[in-house]
Amino acid sequence: MSRRSIVTLAIASVAIFMVTLDNLVVTTALPSIRRDLGASLEDLEWTVNGYTLAFAVFLLTGAALGDRFGRRRMFLIGIAIFTGASALAALAPSTNALIAARAIQGIGGAIVAPLTLTLLSAAFPADKRGLALGIWSGIGGLAVAMGPLVGGAIIESSSWQWIFWVNVPVGIALLPLARRGLAESFGPANRLDLPGVALATTGLLGVVYATVEGNSLGWGSTTVIASYLVGAALLVAFGLWERRSPAPMLPLRFFRSRAFAATSGVSLAMSFGIFGSIFLLAQFFQTVWGYSPLEAGLRTLPWTGMPMIVAPIAGALSDRIGSRPLMAAGLGLQAVAIVWLGAITSVDVPYIELVPAFVLGGTGMALVFSPVANAILGAVRPEEAGQASGANNAIRELGGVFGVAVLAAVFSAHGGYQSGQAFVDGLQPALFVGAAVLAAGAVAALLVPGKRREARAPAGEAVPVPA
Repeated sequence: MSRRSIVTLAIASVAIFMVTLDNLVVTTALPSIRRDLGASLEDLEWTVNGYTLAFAVFLLTGAALGDRFGRRRMFLIGIAIFTGASALAALAPSTNALIAARAIQGIGGAIVAPLTLTLLSAAFPADKRGLALGIWSGIGGLAVAMGPLVGGAIIESSSWQWIFWVNVPVGIALLPLARRGLAESFGPANRLDLPGVALATTGLLGVVYATVEGNSLGWGSTTVIASYLVGAALLVAFGLWERRSPAPMLPLRFFRSRAFAATSGVSLAMSFGIFGSIFLLAQFFQTVWGYSPLEAGLRTLPWTGMPMIVAPIAGALSDRIGSRPLMAAGLGLQAVAIVWLGAITSVDVPYIELVPAFVLGGTGMALVFSPVANAILGAVRPEEAGQASGANNAIRELGGVFGVAVLAAVFSAHGGYQSGQAFVDGLQPALFVGAAVLAAGAVAALLVPGKRREARAPAGEAVPVPA
């Protein structure tokens, strides 16, 4: 590897660590935020989804901005936005202010995340890309592992506000390093798809709002039904617009590639099942068992720590055997793990009985991270890497948004926070729904072309769907 490649990998890894850590560190803080700010279940959902929805919608815009105005320049702007919004979140006096700051964080993160992948793709040759992506994914896995633990330690030693303050010095230090260490590059996009951004944002907001508020307002209420209908209509309009836009934010031709379409389904299913489950399981240890945030974070480590160990190995293996077997196995392991947890979780289940399922689920997560990135980059031309990675990341984040919203709705319909047993009564059916979606993702992974098929495709070209 050249010195420039190593520096790019280091900067991209630190950036993805910061963005990922912030997303998961919040899950450990949810009970503290609920008590301190008097937040309802819907408020907690929006504390998570305010970030992930903005992140998902603006990922494609972030990639396009990088292509148009320079990837290094927009990377620096994204870091600055994320850092400033972290300070605003730490200073938030109410749940509404916190949710607004989280949404701004999501916009900053949406600029940074796809550009880390684009910068890596440009810095490494194709035969070394899997290894680089494995290291990048392993760092992301470290953030997954450290998120609950760091969050618990910070909250126990000070307050939940400090989970946001920790981003500020990291972001400030990263700015001059990235400015000196990254090479500037541009992509093929020369204009922005502003109508596409507006239609996607408002459409998704309508659908997510209806899903989050359905239990409290009533699924048959005028507000919920109208939100679903308006959101769905706007998303249909988005699809029609993208077909005729001269510079689409989401080129629909990507989905003519079986590799891209199936891998996008894998990303959607994994985030739906895992983020929805983590949203509830992160609260289980504190709400039902009464553990402190740090004790809760330590007990999730067998699950969240596995990607740190396994992801680099999976990245290297994806170069040799292809992405399909790794992704199918990973989603299958996660589905089994979540069913296992749903079946045995109770108010008084011994913690040791949860550990094997946590290890199994964490291993499954690790088998998916870098093979997904490798499959997406291999499905499009090199100059389209930014748009493709942005599109896949957007789909993945939307999976998380809907996973949190849907599983929280199932939880609320069957249980609640009234007692430990009420929490478990809601948790179990929610986990079974998450597991079913993960199983569907394993089936989608089998549709990804195998290694031999990938090798026969022209370099940088998408593998077409067979007639």
